[in-house]
Amino acid sequence: MSNLLEALQQRRSFPARLLEEPAPTDDQINELLQCAITAPDHGALHPWRFVIIRGNARSKLGEVFAEVLTQDQPNASEEKIRSVRDKPLRSPLIIAVIASIDQHHPKTPPVEQLLSAGVAASQLQLAATAMGFGSIWLTGPNAYHPTVKQQLGVSPDDEIVGFIYIGTATVIPPAKKKQPVLSDHVSEWHGD
Repeated sequence: MSNLLEALQQRRSFPARLLEEPAPTDDQINELLQCAITAPDHGALHPWRFVIIRGNARSKLGEVFAEVLTQDQPNASEEKIRSVRDKPLRSPLIIAVIASIDQHHPKTPPVEQLLSAGVAASQLQLAATAMGFGSIWLTGPNAYHPTVKQQLGVSPDDEIVGFIYIGTATVIPPAKKKQPVLSDHVSEWHGD
């Protein structure tokens, strides 16, 4: 279990531009996803899906991002459009984590399903760290845009929890300069 504690304590976000080939192999991707699906899951709903985006599909996703930008901002500069189009090319692998939400489940409210998918995304990142890969969890407007969701086969009731960019880190970023002070975030309730 000490390896798990190390992965938890050493996990950090790597700027996507620092993530290069080699990406995880198919077997490693399968192992990453096996780790992700052990997330806590009230009601055993398995409220997550994963969309693997690599190779030329990254360019196609970039085209979708550019299309969304020009729809929403018709006067966007060519530089901004190019920047948005190139975002998915910053790492060799992206895994979109989807919360597949049953809006009317009698026991498990949508928020718990969303949280479970978020934990799956976190476990995916931790597994990548444990395997020696760098990763970053990104969202932004594209994660919530109906066109992006439709292109990735995400139903309107479901949510893109994030795009997990994964690759081999070219540089290890320093630890966060300012770690939160634990005591600022913890209290103990005594029932008073």
